[in-house]
Amino acid sequence: MSADLASPSAIKAAADQLDAHVREIVAWHFSPETGCPFWLDWMKTAGWNPATEVKGYADLMRFPHFQDESLRDLQPEVWVPKKYQGRPFNIFETGGTTGMPKQRIGWDDYKTDYEEFSGKISDEHFPRGGAWLMVGPTGPRRLRLAIEHLANFRGSSCYFIDLDPRWVKKVIANKQYEVARAYMDHVIDQAVTILKNRKVTGLFTTPKLLEAMGEKVNLFEAGIRGVFCGGTSMLPQQVRFLVEEVLEHKIGFYPTYGNTLMGLAASIPLKPEDNYSITYHAPQPRAALRVVDPKNTAQTVAHGAWGRVELTTLTREFFMPRFLERDEAVRRAPCARYPWDGVGEVRPFGALEKTIVEGVY
Repeated sequence: MSADLASPSAIKAAADQLDAHVREIVAWHFSPETGCPFWLDWMKTAGWNPATEVKGYADLMRFPHFQDESLRDLQPEVWVPKKYQGRPFNIFETGGTTGMPKQRIGWDDYKTDYEEFSGKISDEHFPRGGAWLMVGPTGPRRLRLAIEHLANFRGSSCYFIDLDPRWVKKVIANKQYEVARAYMDHVIDQAVTILKNRKVTGLFTTPKLLEAMGEKVNLFEAGIRGVFCGGTSMLPQQVRFLVEEVLEHKIGFYPTYGNTLMGLAASIPLKPEDNYSITYHAPQPRAALRVVDPKNTAQTVAHGAWGRVELTTLTREFFMPRFLERDEAVRRAPCARYPWDGVGEVRPFGALEKTIVEGVY
């Protein structure tokens, strides 16, 4: 067995840990003493009691796919667990290009998620105490507070350049490409100004913005030692260009896959045999991913095959079973570092059949 593959005992231990966590979280959300109004009301008409009947992750298949309209249409108070009543909550948004955005409320989840992620990055690439720069969506998005908390957790401060993806997608959909380009230039100019006038060692941004910054300034000479890159699909040829041409193999490259509903999935370090194909592993047991057959979502696809990404979020603040993401990916085998399934070459669902507007992501 390859040293990179997870051992059967490690896979079983991770599965056992996930089952135990599922039992704890489901019992929490479906108990009158601790649960939230949404799930307690749902249980009244469901005809079964998850708090007593869910014994592990496999039992979550009894739930239907979570419909994100609930996060758009309902007032956020329905998601407040009994134990959190009276505590003001953060409101994080996702989507919103047209109409009401989805909203997830929270208290400490984003801190826990990113503190755990801190252990997966190198002090060489993100030296403790070094300043960071985030060039990406701030505003109502979880990412803004999460990145600052991660920087602070590592003894660092963080500069921010705001990006409004809703505006960018709107002007691109209207074929106002010159407006979109002018806005991108506006964002990049602000980022370059910070890089030239402040000592920054870490950078968080999107692939397109990273490439654009690299055209304006040599990032290594500017002091950057590590880059988080996320927010969109990254094809192997694009990853190769970023690593070889933009970062020149001198700067640590950390692709990330995450969103407001999941948290942050870590990528495994790229090896030559990967040919720049990225694999991500969910932050189990707090979130779990399946790659399912789009025509029969009860079934996962084989390792190495393409399928649709299904997300289950499992924290005391938020329970979301079997949400079908708007992404597709290759199902990857468990590895030694993360002994559960991964997702590879993530891209928008149906990307080969239709045009996807990703804006400056």
